Amino acid sequence: MSLEKEISRGIMEAMKSRDAVRLAALRNVKKYIIEAKTSGAGIAELPDTDVVKIISKLAKQGADSAAIYTAQRRQDLADEETAQVAVLQEFLPRPLSDEELTAAVREIIAETGASSLGEMGRVMGVASKRLAGRAEGRAISDKVRELLD
Repeated sequence: MSLEKEISRGIMEAMKSRDAVRLAALRNVKKYIIEAKTSGAGIAELPDTDVVKIISKLAKQGADSAAIYTAQRRQDLADEETAQVAVLQEFLPRPLSDEELTAAVREIIAETGASSLGEMGRVMGVASKRLAGRAEGRAISDKVRELLD
């Protein structure tokens, strides 16, 4: 089952169980999926990789918002954002460990034939697409920089 269909099913289940936090989080994801589908011509179903990117982005935004709310001493809002991020993370693939990230970046460097920091852009282009949703862009960038040094 595609990730988009899983989210739609999750919305139905959240409505039946009256889980407001889960429902709000999944409806927000669904909204972005619909926007992405309508922006392209004739897209019937969004690929899972694109859905993962949407969910990752929303989870990061939610975590950032929770941190801001905590700094502003608005724990009620921070708790709500944190709960929604937890729901979103259920739909994301397991994040890569540091060792797995190192191995994946080494493999990409070997594939691209990069040997210096000047070729970092080429490696990042491939790595960002391949590791989307499984590692943050900053972590990928740091690892590429470390291995190309």
